[in-house]
Amino acid sequence: MGLFDKLTGRKKPASGTPALGPQDVANALLAVNRPTAPFQVRPARPDEGCDFVAEWRIVDARWYEIFAKASLTSVFQILLKLDPGAAEVRAVDREWTVEWRAGVPSLSMSAEAFRGQKAEVSFGSAIAFTERGQYGEVYDYKFRTSEIKHPIQDAVTGAGWTYRGVAFGKL
Repeated sequence: MGLFDKLTGRKKPASGTPALGPQDVANALLAVNRPTAPFQVRPARPDEGCDFVAEWRIVDARWYEIFAKASLTSVFQILLKLDPGAAEVRAVDREWTVEWRAGVPSLSMSAEAFRGQKAEVSFGSAIAFTERGQYGEVYDYKFRTSEIKHPIQDAVTGAGWTYRGVAFGKL
């Protein structure tokens, strides 16, 4: 992988990997989902202009308490569009602003919206009195955009397609 590929977020399949069909790539993307992951890959809605969306599970009841404790103020998404002719998945990153109201997330588009390719890490921990009345770690978290990107890139390249990050071009 060259410097240009690193900067643009492009990842090519290993040499000799046969390109599978679009349905196989779609299945591979959906197979990235697992209950223990703080993100999900889902089919896109018609108004989203892509085929799949990968995003933090910010509105999932099992996860929003964790995100709220982490004081996460933005939601990271990857919009994914399959291009069978080029055997590639084009991807654009975007962020949404999150406001927490009584521990429940309220999503709104930020005036400082981001579109392009992003690498980010959010982390923190808190030490306080626990429910057992002892002093100890209450939570410890680390959210990295690579937690979402790497499994998706591996699924795409494993199917013989190229993952191509897009910043200004057509998704």
